[in-house]
Amino acid sequence: MTARLNVNIDHVATIREARKTIEPSIITAAVICEQAGANGITVHLRGDRRHIQDRDIELLRDVVTTYLNVEMAATDEMIGIALQTKPDAVSLVPESPNEITTEGGLDVIANFENVKKAVDALKAAGIFVSIFIDPVIEQISAAAGVGAQQVELCTAEYAELTLSSRATHGEGAQKAASEVSRIAQAAAHAKSLEVLVAAGHGLTYRNVGALASLPYIIEFNIGHNIISRAVFVGLNQAVREMIDAIA
Repeated sequence: MTARLNVNIDHVATIREARKTIEPSIITAAVICEQAGANGITVHLRGDRRHIQDRDIELLRDVVTTYLNVEMAATDEMIGIALQTKPDAVSLVPESPNEITTEGGLDVIANFENVKKAVDALKAAGIFVSIFIDPVIEQISAAAGVGAQQVELCTAEYAELTLSSRATHGEGAQKAASEVSRIAQAAAHAKSLEVLVAAGHGLTYRNVGALASLPYIIEFNIGHNIISRAVFVGLNQAVREMIDAIA
């Protein structure tokens, strides 16, 4: 079974917010992604609103016909927005105001009670809950402990290892293979706890195949590489190419 692809369209909003204007349209981007075959749309509503805005979530909820996944921190403000807009899924992520992008998985162990409170509130409203975590056995167990229905394994380290040609031979290839093995073991552990498994962060057309071939990973959330490719070939084609890379 081929894994699902949710396209993260944050960077369409990044371009829009660079000029504080109305284009490019986040809604048009979502529709094109769906028409190209994407299984869902992912956006990250950050506390600083650097790209996605509250109004975007409201509009996307009305327009997206596949699956709307909203990434957010486990704060009272964000959970309140989720309860009001009712996306199909919420992915709880860590957030630092000074980071360029999310730098790693949520530490569920250190924030157990706060995360559990957020999970309970979202599930009570009928919202599917995923937690973005590092591929660490103890963190996966903690995610299951707070009631998460899915974990999204952070692939940042794997992505970093596969950015250059060094990953195709010698020590680089060994390190990349070791990280794939770590992700596979993490996915298997989640499966044993009856927790669904997604993956994402820094994945590209070139490196997603090794993870797509693993068992238990049912969903990928990919954004930057698709939007970057879209600059040259258009968004429809860029999405189709990623779907082919995953298949």
